Amino acid sequence: MNRSSTWGHLTRRNFLKLGTSLTLAAVGTHLIPRWADPSQTLIEAANPQVNIHLAATDGFIYLPGTVPTFHPDPLAPAPFTNWGFGFRNVTGLTAQQVQDQRNKFQTSAPMLAVDELDDVRITLTNLGLAVRPDLTDGHTIHFHGFRNAIPLFDGVPELSIAVPTGRDFTYFYHPRDPGTYMYHCHFEDVEHVSMGMTGIIFVRPAQNKTGASGGPVARLGGNASSPVLGYVYNDGVAPSSPYSTAYDREYGMFLSEVWAEERYRGAHIQEHDWSEYNPDIWLLNGRSYPDTLAPNGGGTDTMTGDLIPPPGRPELQYQPLSSLVECNSNDRVLLRFVNLGYQQHAMRLDGIPMKIVGKDATLLRGRDGTFNYQMTDTIYVGPGESVDALFVAPVVSTQTTFLLYNRNYNYLHNPGIPGLGGQMTEIRVSPSGIAPQRINRTMQVR
Repeated sequence: MNRSSTWGHLTRRNFLKLGTSLTLAAVGTHLIPRWADPSQTLIEAANPQVNIHLAATDGFIYLPGTVPTFHPDPLAPAPFTNWGFGFRNVTGLTAQQVQDQRNKFQTSAPMLAVDELDDVRITLTNLGLAVRPDLTDGHTIHFHGFRNAIPLFDGVPELSIAVPTGRDFTYFYHPRDPGTYMYHCHFEDVEHVSMGMTGIIFVRPAQNKTGASGGPVARLGGNASSPVLGYVYNDGVAPSSPYSTAYDREYGMFLSEVWAEERYRGAHIQEHDWSEYNPDIWLLNGRSYPDTLAPNGGGTDTMTGDLIPPPGRPELQYQPLSSLVECNSNDRVLLRFVNLGYQQHAMRLDGIPMKIVGKDATLLRGRDGTFNYQMTDTIYVGPGESVDALFVAPVVSTQTTFLLYNRNYNYLHNPGIPGLGGQMTEIRVSPSGIAPQRINRTMQVR
């Protein structure tokens, strides 16, 4: 009988092979990288997965007023006035519906929300620029303020990639730090930010799903009967504590500005000088007062994929986000301020004190555990900054209106039109009867 085996030919090479095999077997998974460990893979797969699909393109919007030569742009089809480019939420649309959204961007960009420790995938499709097909700009998504981002997914094209026209790229995030952030295109970012490729994204805390100090799990955490809609941060205190970040309603307030000359010259293939930057129109959630009070858009048409305009306001089709705040007496209201323009803004709320609980996605609590909240009636938000502020609606006997506006009066008008405009909205407090907000996990629906 011929018995051929490793033991029968114990050469130096076979001995080394055998020793290596035995060593690996002895140490087991201690030498297996974490990503290859089946048990770890199963644990990570259990995290909730969020899939969002955004498209980058250009289009036209409506802004009030007149700037000689530059605004309204005669190139804009009625009822619109200005060219720009930005993002659209095309999640769930067919491939053809996605392609049909070319030249139909939204401003400000879709307001997104994810939960702490979600596995988040955002696919970006670059549909190109319909008005300027000669421009082959790439686009990216930069999750501004995200801690320790992997360079490939950070959206800075010099360190990763940009998405060319006609292509897709999927970004992956595993957010660990709750708070209010922003996102924008980082390809030729000075221009692309100014043209409108900007939006809010917030990370909701794990405390929504766990409660805190005997407090309830929030409605946003799956407890439909909870008296708390959500928490801003993992504060670790009961909702009855003055340091709690629990809230009943939340509203995003995205601050930006428009330089009409830039938009006009860009559409008409002309140059402009950035050192002469001089905005004419100031926006809150992509609109200028009094349009900030108009209701939200009607969502997405399931047949065409197009945005449905607010009732009776076809000119606001691509500006679907209202800034009107409606609440009941004693409601705890969260205002998420984000500034992604190039000027500092001072947002004042007359008659209701606000409590700043977080800045730049960071709870205002010191290393020793001391809460450092600030009470104020005016919130300063610099470019690239975010502020989380809570207020308690006063007790009223009839509906009462309070004004939230930019304290810099230069930003509180529409060009060529007398009266108030720009960055201003209203907070309408009712004795009761305002229904709870309808908010899902990944998109704010007011």
